[in-house]
Amino acid sequence: MNTIAVSELRANLMKVLKEVARGSVVDVASRGKVVAKIVPPDHIREGARNRLKEVGKSAVLADVISPIDSKWKASDDNS
Repeated sequence: MNTIAVSELRANLMKVLKEVARGSVVDVASRGKVVAKIVPPDHIREGARNRLKEVGKSAVLADVISPIDSKWKASDDNS
């Protein structure tokens, strides 16, 4: 949900505000032209950045593209 018409915003205001509270940015359009932008408060964005930094400290990056040497057989049982 990047752009929303004014009429749709009126009908779905609480849903849109919940999305914005989760960090989404929503452009509001009137007659096809963007007239406003709804953004989350700075403290929400800053909190998200801090959480990502914390996760980044313990994240392990690995090669997920190269084939592995291990062979495995998927089960043919569909039950």
